[in-house]
Amino acid sequence: MPSQLLTSMIEAARVAGERLKQDFADLASLDVRFKNGAGDPFSEADLRAEETVKSMLARARPAYGFLGEEGGLVPGADPDHVWVVDPLDGTMNFIRGVPFFAVNIALAKAGDVIAGVTYVPMMGEMFWAERGQGAFLDGAPIRVAGTARLEDSILAIGIPFAGKPRQAQFHHEIAQLTPRVASVRRLGAGAIDTAYVACGRFDAYWEQSVSPWDMAAGAVLVREAGGVVTDTLGGPLDIMGGNVLNCAPGIHAALLEVLRPVDRA
Repeated sequence: MPSQLLTSMIEAARVAGERLKQDFADLASLDVRFKNGAGDPFSEADLRAEETVKSMLARARPAYGFLGEEGGLVPGADPDHVWVVDPLDGTMNFIRGVPFFAVNIALAKAGDVIAGVTYVPMMGEMFWAERGQGAFLDGAPIRVAGTARLEDSILAIGIPFAGKPRQAQFHHEIAQLTPRVASVRRLGAGAIDTAYVACGRFDAYWEQSVSPWDMAAGAVLVREAGGVVTDTLGGPLDIMGGNVLNCAPGIHAALLEVLRPVDRA
């Protein structure tokens, strides 16, 4: 059973997600805007979902800080604990009527993620994990895949859209990997990609230009499911560091060889 803390996170994700389903059914009425060009949209649905999560978590732990995609960082009286939240990961999918989007909620303690929830409303799937307690999908334990060869792997990747850095790195990685793997996927929502690694549907997910709220919850999900979580150089994950690699242990070393910076390859 999830702890009281995790139960609060699950409930906040569910309430926000259920409202997102209503908004998804009425997309024509949403006001859509863009933060950094056409590849970075947001809508009133994003803002409403973040406010829902923020208010519910504040009732559960009023002293904790809050870092949200839409509102930025609001420090709390407790400097060590911070909620890290993407209220709607996959906004581009959402506004185009593609049902792959998620609510992502994590709790970081002194920069280390100790609990995470990823809710995929349109699939009705709730992923959660807490440090030392395992990872779960709708209450059932989950594990990463046992894939041991890159040639047998299904990989998920975050593709840098217009305006994002490291385009040359991405093209290098794809050129190296596509002849060597079973398949490459991009769902358009890193939270879902990572959750799918945790439950063994995918063997790895990485991204070279990613925000903390997109990767935080998945870090604890994959670790607690038996996977490896590092930065793309193989070092300890820094959720503020801008890149992440989540994968099955058996292919971690092989992937790191491919993900070396292009100017060192």
